[in-house]
Amino acid sequence: MKSTILVRSRSVQVLRIMLSGIFLVASFNHLVNLEKTVNRIHQANFKGIALFFGDPTLLVILSGIVMLLAGFTFLIGFKTRWSAMVLAAVLIPITLTIQVGQITTLGPLFKNIAILGGLSFFILNDFSNFKKSII
Repeated sequence: MKSTILVRSRSVQVLRIMLSGIFLVASFNHLVNLEKTVNRIHQANFKGIALFFGDPTLLVILSGIVMLLAGFTFLIGFKTRWSAMVLAAVLIPITLTIQVGQITTLGPLFKNIAILGGLSFFILNDFSNFKKSII
């Protein structure tokens, strides 16, 4: 059974624009502070997850580029569902590698969980009938 709720299109735009900001900032940090980001992987309790996928330096560069491109398309509302899926696919291994093993600092873990919740909103809902105007 499908249920419907009324949501103002402007609120969806504001959520999408605000949510995209963290990916644009993170992509910048990945690309500009490459060595620092790679060191965070090497210090992580679950660094084996990242090492499974390959060279951490290459992974940080690739994730920075992907977050920049998908974050920008998400910001402007182009292929929003696909952009949100790509961003979630990048965020999940980062969260598992960096935040899960740091039980003393739960804030960043739950920040990423909240971000995944926001991305899920755009993945699970169809916004094809919304106006494409930007604030």
